[in-house]
Amino acid sequence: MLFHYHFWTPYVEETEKFYEDNGFRISQRIGRYQGEFQEFNPPLKWEDFREKNILFRIIEARKGTINITFGYGKRIMFDHIGFLVSDKEREKICENAVKLSWKVDKRERRTFISTPYHFRIELQTNTDVVDSLNSKINLQELKLETKKAGLESDLLTLFGTSKNRVYSEIGDVVTIKQAIINNLISSPIVDPNGVRIINE
Repeated sequence: MLFHYHFWTPYVEETEKFYEDNGFRISQRIGRYQGEFQEFNPPLKWEDFREKNILFRIIEARKGTINITFGYGKRIMFDHIGFLVSDKEREKICENAVKLSWKVDKRERRTFISTPYHFRIELQTNTDVVDSLNSKINLQELKLETKKAGLESDLLTLFGTSKNRVYSEIGDVVTIKQAIINNLISSPIVDPNGVRIINE
Protein backbone atom coordinates (compact mmCIF):
# COMPACT_ATOMS: atom_id res chain seq x y z
CA MET A 1 0.00 0.00 0.00
CA LEU A 2 1.34 3.40 -1.01
CA PHE A 3 1.40 5.49 2.17
CA HIS A 4 4.33 7.87 2.31
CA TYR A 5 6.65 10.47 0.79
CA HIS A 6 9.59 12.47 2.11
CA PHE A 7 11.12 15.82 1.13
CA TRP A 8 14.09 17.89 2.26
CA THR A 9 13.07 21.54 2.27
CA PRO A 10 14.05 25.01 3.45
CA TYR A 11 10.33 25.53 4.13
CA VAL A 12 10.02 23.25 7.16
CA GLU A 13 7.64 25.37 9.24
CA GLU A 14 5.56 26.31 6.20
CA THR A 15 5.27 22.64 5.17
CA GLU A 16 4.15 21.64 8.64
CA LYS A 17 1.54 24.41 8.71
CA PHE A 18 0.26 23.44 5.25
CA TYR A 19 -0.40 19.83 6.22
CA GLU A 20 -1.74 20.72 9.65
CA ASP A 21 -4.16 23.22 8.04
CA ASN A 22 -5.38 20.34 5.85
CA GLY A 23 -6.21 18.05 8.74
CA PHE A 24 -2.93 16.23 9.27
CA ARG A 25 -1.69 15.52 12.79
CA ILE A 26 1.93 16.40 13.59
CA SER A 27 3.16 13.31 15.46
CA GLN A 28 6.89 13.89 15.69
CA ARG A 29 9.62 16.53 15.41
CA ILE A 30 13.28 15.59 15.77
CA GLY A 31 16.02 18.13 15.27
CA ARG A 32 19.66 18.84 16.04
CA TYR A 33 20.03 21.44 18.76
CA GLN A 34 23.29 22.35 20.51
CA GLY A 35 25.09 19.45 18.83
CA GLU A 36 22.65 16.65 19.59
CA PHE A 37 19.33 15.31 18.32
CA GLN A 38 16.36 16.14 20.50
CA GLU A 39 12.58 15.79 20.29
CA PHE A 40 10.32 18.82 19.94
CA ASN A 41 7.08 16.88 19.60
CA PRO A 42 3.59 18.29 20.16
CA PRO A 43 2.15 19.66 22.36
CA LEU A 44 5.16 21.95 21.75
CA LYS A 45 4.39 24.61 19.14
CA TRP A 46 6.75 26.58 16.91
CA GLU A 47 6.45 29.56 19.26
CA ASP A 48 8.17 27.41 21.91
CA PHE A 49 11.35 26.79 19.90
CA ARG A 50 11.42 28.98 16.77
CA GLU A 51 14.28 31.13 18.11
CA LYS A 52 16.48 28.15 19.04
CA ASN A 53 18.03 27.59 15.59
CA ILE A 54 17.05 23.90 15.42
CA LEU A 55 18.08 21.89 12.35
CA PHE A 56 15.09 19.60 11.88
CA ARG A 57 15.96 16.12 10.68
CA ILE A 58 12.38 14.90 10.51
CA ILE A 59 8.88 16.19 11.05
CA GLU A 60 6.08 13.68 10.64
CA ALA A 61 2.51 14.51 9.55
CA ARG A 62 -0.17 11.80 9.69
CA LYS A 63 -3.74 11.48 8.47
CA GLY A 64 -5.59 8.17 8.12
CA THR A 65 -3.31 5.75 6.25
CA ILE A 66 -0.95 8.55 5.13
CA ASN A 67 2.42 9.44 6.63
CA ILE A 68 4.31 12.42 5.15
CA THR A 69 7.73 13.42 6.45
CA PHE A 70 10.10 16.28 5.75
CA GLY A 71 13.32 17.70 7.13
CA TYR A 72 15.52 20.73 6.62
CA GLY A 73 17.45 21.06 3.38
CA LYS A 74 19.10 24.07 1.73
CA ARG A 75 16.91 23.45 -1.32
CA ILE A 76 13.76 21.46 -2.04
CA MET A 77 14.73 17.85 -2.73
CA PHE A 78 12.44 14.85 -3.08
CA ASP A 79 13.98 11.85 -1.30
CA HIS A 80 11.69 8.82 -1.29
CA ILE A 81 8.24 7.25 -1.43
CA GLY A 82 7.04 4.50 0.88
CA PHE A 83 4.93 1.37 0.75
CA LEU A 84 3.43 -0.65 3.61
CA VAL A 85 4.08 -4.31 2.85
CA SER A 86 4.03 -7.68 4.60
CA ASP A 87 7.28 -9.45 5.53
CA LYS A 88 6.69 -11.89 2.67
CA GLU A 89 6.06 -9.09 0.17
CA ARG A 90 9.21 -7.28 1.34
CA GLU A 91 11.37 -10.33 0.71
CA LYS A 92 9.98 -10.82 -2.79
CA ILE A 93 10.36 -7.12 -3.65
CA CYS A 94 13.97 -7.17 -2.41
CA GLU A 95 14.68 -10.22 -4.58
CA ASN A 96 13.24 -8.37 -7.57
CA ALA A 97 15.34 -5.29 -6.74
CA VAL A 98 18.50 -7.41 -6.82
CA LYS A 99 17.45 -8.75 -10.25
CA LEU A 100 17.19 -5.12 -11.40
CA SER A 101 20.66 -4.48 -9.92
CA TRP A 102 19.16 -1.93 -7.53
CA LYS A 103 20.87 -1.48 -4.15
CA VAL A 104 18.91 -2.82 -1.16
CA ASP A 105 19.56 -1.42 2.33
CA LYS A 106 17.77 -3.52 4.96
CA ARG A 107 17.45 -1.81 8.32
CA GLU A 108 15.82 -2.79 11.58
CA ARG A 109 12.72 -0.63 11.12
CA ARG A 110 12.57 -0.30 7.34
CA THR A 111 14.20 -1.22 4.05
CA PHE A 112 15.35 1.24 1.40
CA ILE A 113 15.81 0.47 -2.29
CA SER A 114 17.87 2.88 -4.38
CA THR A 115 16.54 3.40 -7.89
CA PRO A 116 18.35 4.72 -10.98
CA TYR A 117 15.72 7.48 -11.10
CA HIS A 118 17.40 9.43 -8.26
CA PHE A 119 14.90 8.68 -5.54
CA ARG A 120 14.53 5.82 -3.08
CA ILE A 121 11.70 3.44 -2.25
CA GLU A 122 10.98 2.62 1.38
CA LEU A 123 9.45 -0.73 2.30
CA GLN A 124 7.78 -0.55 5.70
CA THR A 125 6.37 -3.58 7.52
CA ASN A 126 5.42 -1.82 10.77
CA THR A 127 1.80 -0.70 10.71
CA ASP A 128 2.37 1.72 13.61
CA VAL A 129 3.68 4.29 11.11
CA VAL A 130 0.09 5.21 10.19
CA ASP A 131 -2.80 6.26 12.42
CA SER A 132 -5.32 3.82 10.93
CA LEU A 133 -5.22 1.01 8.39
CA ASN A 134 -9.00 1.18 8.03
CA SER A 135 -9.31 4.87 7.23
CA LYS A 136 -10.89 6.08 3.99
CA ILE A 137 -8.23 8.81 3.90
CA ASN A 138 -5.41 7.38 1.80
CA LEU A 139 -2.77 8.17 -0.77
CA GLN A 140 -4.44 7.04 -3.98
CA GLU A 141 -1.78 7.89 -6.53
CA LEU A 142 1.50 9.74 -7.10
CA LYS A 143 2.72 11.32 -10.31
CA LEU A 144 6.50 11.81 -10.33
CA GLU A 145 8.69 13.87 -12.59
CA THR A 146 11.86 11.99 -13.55
CA LYS A 147 14.76 12.67 -15.89
CA LYS A 148 14.62 9.27 -17.62
CA ALA A 149 11.94 6.95 -18.96
CA GLY A 150 11.13 3.43 -17.81
CA LEU A 151 9.90 3.91 -14.24
CA GLU A 152 6.52 2.22 -14.71
CA SER A 153 7.98 -0.92 -16.30
CA ASP A 154 10.71 -1.13 -13.64
CA LEU A 155 8.12 -0.78 -10.86
CA LEU A 156 6.09 -3.55 -12.50
CA THR A 157 9.19 -5.77 -12.30
CA LEU A 158 9.90 -4.66 -8.73
CA PHE A 159 6.42 -5.18 -7.30
CA GLY A 160 5.16 -7.85 -9.69
CA THR A 161 1.98 -5.83 -10.19
CA SER A 162 0.87 -2.64 -11.91
CA LYS A 163 -1.20 -1.67 -8.87
CA ASN A 164 1.55 0.34 -7.17
CA ARG A 165 -0.17 3.59 -8.32
CA VAL A 166 2.99 5.49 -9.18
CA TYR A 167 3.25 7.18 -12.56
CA SER A 168 5.84 9.43 -14.15
CA GLU A 169 6.51 12.07 -16.75
CA ILE A 170 9.86 13.22 -18.10
CA GLY A 171 11.13 16.59 -16.91
CA ASP A 172 14.13 18.58 -15.71
CA VAL A 173 13.95 17.67 -12.02
CA VAL A 174 13.14 14.62 -9.92
CA THR A 175 10.14 15.39 -7.76
CA ILE A 176 6.51 14.60 -6.99
CA LYS A 177 4.27 16.61 -9.30
CA GLN A 178 0.92 15.43 -7.99
CA ALA A 179 -0.62 13.41 -5.17
CA ILE A 180 -4.19 12.17 -5.21
CA ILE A 181 -5.54 11.86 -1.67
CA ASN A 182 -8.98 10.51 -0.79
CA ASN A 183 -11.30 12.57 1.42
CA LEU A 184 -9.13 15.64 1.85
CA ILE A 185 -11.04 18.82 2.69
CA SER A 186 -9.36 21.17 0.18
CA SER A 187 -8.66 20.52 -3.51
CA PRO A 188 -6.68 21.25 -5.56
CA ILE A 189 -3.91 22.71 -3.41
CA VAL A 190 -0.12 22.93 -3.72
CA ASP A 191 2.22 22.31 -0.79
CA PRO A 192 5.29 24.55 -0.19
CA ASN A 193 7.48 22.01 -2.05
CA GLY A 194 5.43 22.08 -5.25
CA VAL A 195 3.34 18.94 -4.74
CA ARG A 196 -0.11 19.49 -6.23
CA ILE A 197 -2.67 17.65 -4.12
CA ILE A 198 -6.00 16.63 -5.55
CA ASN A 199 -8.92 15.30 -3.55
CA GLU A 200 -10.64 12.28 -5.07
